[in-house]
Amino acid sequence: MNIFELKIWDDESEKCTFYTVQADGSLENETDIFFDKYDKTPELKEQTQELLSFVLNAIGDNHGAIDEIFNRHENEVDGLPTQGQLQLGEFDYYFPNFPLRLYALKVTENIVILFGGGIKDGSTNQNSSLHFKWIEACNYAKRIIEGLNDGSIIVNHRTRTLTSFDGTDEIIL
Repeated sequence: MNIFELKIWDDESEKCTFYTVQADGSLENETDIFFDKYDKTPELKEQTQELLSFVLNAIGDNHGAIDEIFNRHENEVDGLPTQGQLQLGEFDYYFPNFPLRLYALKVTENIVILFGGGIKDGSTNQNSSLHFKWIEACNYAKRIIEGLNDGSIIVNHRTRTLTSFDGTDEIIL
């Protein structure tokens, strides 16, 4: 895996700051690539908008990155949307046979890193066409977890941000 940068994807939500990754030399980050690609696919446009709404509203504004939402553990990452039927107060989340997966790494209940994803067209990630995207997300996550553990990435709980060990916003791994 090449060099990549951690970048803020959305920091305007009430409960959660979302980060994404952008590979060195790429013009676009992984999360935007995912949403742009499937939003332009007519048969998946509605599901793409539904997933975007789930990320920004359910996680970003309503609940944060709570364990109940991050319940589709797939090695180092979690698949979104949530698995099974989930009722949180007045909100009911249920995505039966949902065709898309977006991979994410929950850092805290207030910081999530979004990666890419794809169409879940197999019974497992290993036999699905999104296998490569899942492996890629796991590899990104491993390096980020390593950075969090060795202190090269610092979590600021008060501001819901990540910084480099030297205090800058530029996080390159």
